[in-house]
Formats: sequence, C-alpha cells, structure tokens
Amino acid sequence: MDFPAYLFTGPEFGERNDVVEELKKKTQKKFGDVDFYSFYLSETKLSDIISLLQNGSLFASARFAVVKNAELIKKKDELEMLSQWFSSAASDDTSVIVFISEETGVDKKFENLFPKSNRRIFWEMFEDRKESWLRNYFQKLNFTIDQDAVDAVLDLIENNTEALRTECSRFQLCFEPGHRITQDDVESVLAHNREESAFTLFDALSNSRQDKKQRFETALLILQKILLSKGASGVQVIAGLTYCFRRLKQWHEIHLSGRPSEFDLKIKGFSSKKAQNQYAGAQRIWTGHRTLDVLALLSKTDMEIRSAGTALEETLLSTMLYSLVFKDGLPLSQYQS
Repeated sequence: MDFPAYLFTGPEFGERNDVVEELKKKTQKKFGDVDFYSFYLSETKLSDIISLLQNGSLFASARFAVVKNAELIKKKDELEMLSQWFSSAASDDTSVIVFISEETGVDKKFENLFPKSNRRIFWEMFEDRKESWLRNYFQKLNFTIDQDAVDAVLDLIENNTEALRTECSRFQLCFEPGHRITQDDVESVLAHNREESAFTLFDALSNSRQDKKQRFETALLILQKILLSKGASGVQVIAGLTYCFRRLKQWHEIHLSGRPSEFDLKIKGFSSKKAQNQYAGAQRIWTGHRTLDVLALLSKTDMEIRSAGTALEETLLSTMLYSLVFKDGLPLSQYQS
C-alpha cells in the first residue's frame, strides 16, 4: 500500500505546487471521484481535518487534503493522532494528505513520521537555474527575451517560480507571438502596472533608504490599494507580512555567527541579490528581538480583525503599520526605550 501522506517544505512554491498537482491527478486517475480540501493549521484544528478524512464522503471514492502551516505541528497528542491515522489510512488507501510548510524545517518528530520517499524540501533556485527557467517559459509562449530583460524580471518579481509564472503570463496579453521582450517591455508590463500585495508592502516597510514618515506614507498608500482590490482581506495581508517577518527572523539567525556563505543563504531561501538587499535593509530597521515583537503584533492584529470583522479592518491595519514603522513593532500602548 502507498503511504497516505507527504511532507513538502521550503520556499520554492512553483515547483512544489506542480508536484502537488501531479499527486492530485494521480489520485483522481486512481479513484475517479475525489473530494479536494485545503486547510491552514492557523485556522483549522488538526483533529477536525483528520476527522473529516476518516468520515469519508457519500459522493466521492477518495479524499485529498492539502494542509498548510505544517511547522505548527509539534504537540505530543497531535503526533500520536497522526501516527495512528497514518497506520489506519495506509490500509484503507482512500485518503491522501499533503502537509506544506514554507519553512525549510519542521519538528523532527513530526518529520520522522514520513518515509524519506514522501518528504521533500523545495529549495529556492540558484540564479542561473531561474534564468534558464525564465527563458524556457518565454520560449513556450513563443517569445524571445533580452538578457537585460531577464535581469529586470528577476529583480522585480518575488523569488519563486510560482510568482514568475503568474506575473510573466501577463506578457501574452500585451504582445503578439514572436515578439522580442526588452527591458523597456518588462518595466512597462511589470513595474508600471505592478499589483500591490503583502510582499510589496513589506518591501516598502523595509526600505531603509527612506525615513519613517516616508515609509509610513508609502505603506498606507499600498495598504489602501490592496484593500480596494477584488477579493483582498486584512487577514491575507497579515499572512503575507507574517511570512516575510518569519523570513527576517531566519535572516537574523543565520547572521548570528558572522557573515553567512552563499550556500547558507541559498538553503535558507536568500540566493537572489534582490532578497539579500531587501532583508539586509529590514535587518537595519528591526533587530532580532524587535522582529519577534513584530510577529507578536501581527498575530494580535489578526485575532482582532477576526473578532471585530471588516468594519474595523482598515483602522486596525493602519494602526499596526504605525506601530511597525514608528515603534519598531511594539504595540502603541507599550513604552519604547
């Protein structure tokens, strides 16, 4: 029998998502009708997810669940529950569960529940491999691309192939097949029409070249654009910022013993010069201790928004940004020495 669970970690979303899609297709081919689910452990209890998979479905032959924030699984009772379910599900063979974490490591006891063949770290690509990936992608779209344009794309887009694929698909809407993509084209399509997100918000917050007033004003403008966009929510903004500040925590950790090597930066997901410059700027603004304060503030704001609803969402988020910029992550009520 196939082992019913997989553990995928690491910052390379695109390659990981491709593997998850292949697993979905394999499951659907095997069983026909399949119920697909997606959960965040920050929002749904692990026990509720397992219960859902155990109870089955009246209308489908199998169930396939993707569970994110796998780094949160550490408790003894959770590990025992999973161990028991893995054993029973292996004999039942009608449920598949994929645990995902954007971090490169999870609790060792949790990791050891999976056979080596069912766990994988999706490392961030080296620059030369990303360049090759990008050229192949444009070739499939029947475009060629200048070297300056390649460099500009890699500077402007988040450092994973999922973001590259999403953003570069926009070139199909702007140019006819056979077009040669130039640096001007890239700036026109990506820079001038760039959509705001939690990642561009973090970029503005961590711009150490600006003073606090400028950073706050820029961050407020970006927040307003995000909240006006279709389907956006404050909870999503906080989730994106939390990811960025967890990465900043990692950045601080790998610099504790001095300047890290290029390999150390790569395995932690900081191989691109853009990411290195961005987090070096953020490091100048938030110390390691202040980064922990920021993560606590983000969690607090998340709970407040969920409790208060959308009516106070913008006010709570704006207050949070003020604390991030002017108090380095401390709540407004707390004295800053």
